[in-house]
Amino acid sequence: METAVLSSGSKGNSVLIKTKNTKILIDLGITKSYAIEKLSELNVDPNEIKAILITHTHTDHIQGLKTFLKTYKPILYVNKTIKQILDEYVVYDNYYIYENDSFTIDDVDVTVIKTSHDAKGSVGFVLKNENKSMVYITDTGYVNERYFDILKNHNLYIMESNHDPEMLINGRYPYHLKRRIRSDKGHLSNEQSAEYLSMFIGDKTKTIVLAHLSDDNNTYEKALDTLNAVLENNNKKVKNIIIAKQKQRTDMIKL
Repeated sequence: METAVLSSGSKGNSVLIKTKNTKILIDLGITKSYAIEKLSELNVDPNEIKAILITHTHTDHIQGLKTFLKTYKPILYVNKTIKQILDEYVVYDNYYIYENDSFTIDDVDVTVIKTSHDAKGSVGFVLKNENKSMVYITDTGYVNERYFDILKNHNLYIMESNHDPEMLINGRYPYHLKRRIRSDKGHLSNEQSAEYLSMFIGDKTKTIVLAHLSDDNNTYEKALDTLNAVLENNNKKVKNIIIAKQKQRTDMIKL
């Protein structure tokens, strides 16, 4: 299994997962043209995308969906709540509506993690292929303890590290927006993300990707320094740490 972040941040999010038998996107919050461009750079034909997993329906996670689906026909994997919201946004009939917390897409086993965000039905995912696995969690105010065991010791973590609390508090955002971001239905701070990762990572973990960084309330250096400090304090080490960026894809990451 391989993955690449096509874009990550408040202006658009999308991730490619590639295995021997399938190609999957998580979210399509980027334009169709950008998606095609970045997939082409990775030698992936958009017609090869068999499925799109939708985490939630905020614009930065679905804005390119309508135009992409006019040309390509992947299966959209959603829960009932997300399906109802998408029905108001796009006319489409190729859905898989999951009712349980696990299902399979070709050779990928998917486990659903319910997240805490101000978007109805919001979720994250654990994806497994053969003996490799990855976690994708962004857009959540916290991670529920009931998922801790499920989230431990995977090969790759793509985890939100949205903001630096001091930058947020002292920044230009209005009070109601600051309160939303810091709430249990907002976004993970650098410290929160780092603490969760220090609990979850194990001897199988080779790569962490810090995702969904705020352009206004964070810096790459602060996110990275915070993670490194927390990992060191907890005697944890990871070989490869990547900062996902807005409108700039990562290379393919082999699990």
